[in-house]
Amino acid sequence: MLSFSCIITKEKENLFSAWCPEMELASQGKAIEDAKNNLVEAIELYMEDEDAVIPKGDTESMMTIIRVNNHAKTKNCQSCRVVVQ
Repeated sequence: MLSFSCIITKEKENLFSAWCPEMELASQGKAIEDAKNNLVEAIELYMEDEDAVIPKGDTESMMTIIRVNNHAKTKNCQSCRVVVQ
């Protein structure tokens, strides 16, 4: 069994996207688990293709949060995903 990274993003109300950077594949779902399951299915289908390029070995990625200084465009932005302190 292979392990890959999965980055979940809330796109809008009741819609999540799941992205695997190693495979450059993504999928969506109405819940986080749906998005993850759909991504697993997409990766498995991709790997069935005889021309599929599959990364060697398991990967271990780390995800963290970084903070950047505010910019005039982000101060009152309702859709920006920026932490304003």
